[in-house]
Amino acid sequence: MRTSIEISDKHRSALLSLAAQKGLRGYSGIIQEALDYYIAHQTRTADVKKKVMRMKGSWKKEETEQIKYRLADLRENWKKL
Repeated sequence: MRTSIEISDKHRSALLSLAAQKGLRGYSGIIQEALDYYIAHQTRTADVKKKVMRMKGSWKKEETEQIKYRLADLRENWKKL
């Protein structure tokens, strides 16, 4: 399906360059790939948020504190692992 969208000259130039690198004559395939990725990512993100929200309140306060402590420790020492 053909449609019109507004893109900057900078984006158009980058798309044409990417298409040429892939041996394509135009950038429609690249746009399709980008849209597929974006839609899939947004869907996954929304699904994860819903799952997390359903878990709200499922941990006891003690479990929550233990997890917070372990995460803080991991973040502090992640380069050492």
